Amino acid sequence: KTVYDTDVAATAASLVSNAASSGKILKINSLIIANIDGTNSADITVTLRNTSATIFSTLASTVAVPADATLIVISKDTSIYLEENMALYVQSSASGDLSATCSYEEISE
Repeated sequence: KTVYDTDVAATAASLVSNAASSGKILKINSLIIANIDGTNSADITVTLRNTSATIFSTLASTVAVPADATLIVISKDTSIYLEENMALYVQSSASGDLSATCSYEEISE
């Protein structure tokens, strides 16, 4: 499956979420951040949180993405697993400057 956020907000928002009683594990295969602003750089922050939004891990913290460039945060070589009650959050330093594309697989427990 693939999810998209064409306008990463300046406040942290869930991109992919695995519900507490889903009976699944989500294997995150890739997370690509693209700067869609033709002029300005923007920073991306990516965190792993529980469904109460408590941060468990930070994958990228205010990493600059230059104008018209992309950043690979997660790739097949560095895939991660979202267990139940966990979510992958993204946050931009400037709304409207970044988009996110995330590819993942659902695995039954």
